[in-house]
Amino acid sequence: MKKILVNEALVERENIKIDIEDRGYQFGDGVYEVIRVYNGRLFTKDEHLNRLYESAEKISLTIPYPQETIAARIEELVAANQLQTGIVYLQITRGAAPRQHAFPSEETAPTFVAYTNEMARNEAAMTKGAKGLLVEDVRWLRCDIKSLNLLGNILAKQKASEAGCIEAILHRGDTVMEGSSSNMFIVKAGQLLTHPATNLILNGITRQVVLKLCQENNIAYTETPFSVQELLNAEEVFLTSTTSEVIPLIQIDGKQIGDGRVGPITKKMQQLFTKRIKAECGLTHV
Repeated sequence: MKKILVNEALVERENIKIDIEDRGYQFGDGVYEVIRVYNGRLFTKDEHLNRLYESAEKISLTIPYPQETIAARIEELVAANQLQTGIVYLQITRGAAPRQHAFPSEETAPTFVAYTNEMARNEAAMTKGAKGLLVEDVRWLRCDIKSLNLLGNILAKQKASEAGCIEAILHRGDTVMEGSSSNMFIVKAGQLLTHPATNLILNGITRQVVLKLCQENNIAYTETPFSVQELLNAEEVFLTSTTSEVIPLIQIDGKQIGDGRVGPITKKMQQLFTKRIKAECGLTHV
């Protein structure tokens, strides 16, 4: 039976009960993270936990546990569930209280939950490429917060799914922002471009790793807004996310990107990213 982490206790999933007045359930009043697991080890754990605490601070939510405690407990969770390749989902809400829009009293205890799921790498999409769909970005103006309020993302992702695409590419007017659950990169004149980390996108952990790899390997990149037309005319396009890693997009809105094959810079980023996984998680078969 799988274990779930509820606050600081590991309990069996069938015994979990969440109060119907939990503010995460009624308002989406909380934040979350998803951490990749390879070889039974948490990948970029510190970066994800740092962002969890940053997101919580941005919505005035105090996490009642030290970061080191959460780190230790989710490692115990992974071990208890014998997870080798997959994810850990973490969520903290403002807790359960009588329903009102204003924050509850300070005595209200937050609700922290974490669980694991098996999830293989999407090697087919990484190798062959995938399709994307342009969708107008109608979300709020604090996309930098990894909050539970994901309805705009869900509706966009559904449009992409119905069109047979792996991702919805969100744009505000003519400016490309990010994917519904990923960050977007294009190659223009041999250089990587990605939207800067403003309040209008989530500064993805994989995005951060990719930019650091560029710095370490002298790969030219610029954090700058780019247009829908630049996206469609790009030499290469790829998305990044915790669960997807680095996936090339070879077709967007039915238009072929570049020569319709995975490009050399995308392949290089995939190789460097896999090398980083091996270094951090001790893998020999990735």
